[in-house]
Amino acid sequence: MVLGRLSAALVGIALLATPAAAAGTIGMEEVQSGLASGRIVLIDVREAGEFAAGHVPGAVNMPLSSFSPAALPKPVDKTVVLMCRSGNRSGRAQAAAIGAGRDDVVNYSGSMLEWSARGGPIAR
Repeated sequence: MVLGRLSAALVGIALLATPAAAAGTIGMEEVQSGLASGRIVLIDVREAGEFAAGHVPGAVNMPLSSFSPAALPKPVDKTVVLMCRSGNRSGRAQAAAIGAGRDDVVNYSGSMLEWSARGGPIAR
């Protein structure tokens, strides 16, 4: 019982962490090449409405409001990349994932702001 409360508290604290507190970031070029080669799984932690309005093709939506590190895919030969609008929410999700023991999760810190500004394709 105490262990369960402690785990929940640690995940809650991790969700409050800043992106700078979480290690491992990736840039747009790495996201593009990783998607093209199938080496990454891109998880968009924006809310469903934001995702529906436009997202990186191939991204999977897992909103931060209901985010669970345990629900993240665990691909054997791929890296899980988290993104959001600006890199803030994805950084918090990454911190939670790392706090839950995942070491294969990185943050696309430029996220949709960079992707859109640099002309990356957008699915609607």
